[in-house]
Amino acid sequence: MAPTIHSFMNSFTNKLESPVRKHLKNVYGCLSLSTLSAAFGAYVHLHAIFQASFLTTCLAFGLLIALVLTPDNGKNHSLRLGYFLGFSFFTGIGLGPLLSVVIAVDPSIVMTALIGTSVLFVSFSISSLLSERGQWLYLGGILISAMNLLMFFSLANLFFRSNLIYQLNLYIGLMLMCGYIIYDTQHIIEKNRMGNKDFIAHALDLFLDLVHVFRHLLILLTKKEEDKKRKQ
Repeated sequence: MAPTIHSFMNSFTNKLESPVRKHLKNVYGCLSLSTLSAAFGAYVHLHAIFQASFLTTCLAFGLLIALVLTPDNGKNHSLRLGYFLGFSFFTGIGLGPLLSVVIAVDPSIVMTALIGTSVLFVSFSISSLLSERGQWLYLGGILISAMNLLMFFSLANLFFRSNLIYQLNLYIGLMLMCGYIIYDTQHIIEKNRMGNKDFIAHALDLFLDLVHVFRHLLILLTKKEEDKKRKQ
């Protein structure tokens, strides 16, 4: 184990220059805070302290817009971080109704989805970090096209009501979100090399990837458990 970790650190150091490593440290630190904020938001909903509603959706969207429209000038990190953590908090509240349904089916699914999300995020992040420079940037166009196609089939399925199409959308959507983790990680590195030091915006990209992976896993695992109970 020790040689493996040492080998990884050597590869990481060799491939990424010091300013990029420092930037990534800020990005992942900010991402960790946003994840904790989202977890607290979910806790607030589940304990009926503040329920998910149209208002919380509007608040999340408003904070996101405020973050996007407030450019990084090097002096407003606290303000923009506040916007980001507020958005993360209300995003966590927004996950509350789904978590309530999942817990009603089987509470252990939540922990399984958390572990699965962590494993997928770490694995694909490491894969991206250790890849050759710019190797996965071509995925951007492919992922956008695939997401548009997936949205089309999702809308079409409102009329067809096909369980097969629904499941395929979930699995393909999960694969696309994993692809976004790889793409966004390399894109963040390249943007930093070109002078973009906005680690909060970069953490936002990864946070959205993380939330989507977690949501997909929750739905897939819950559906699998429901099918299992139905057969029994």
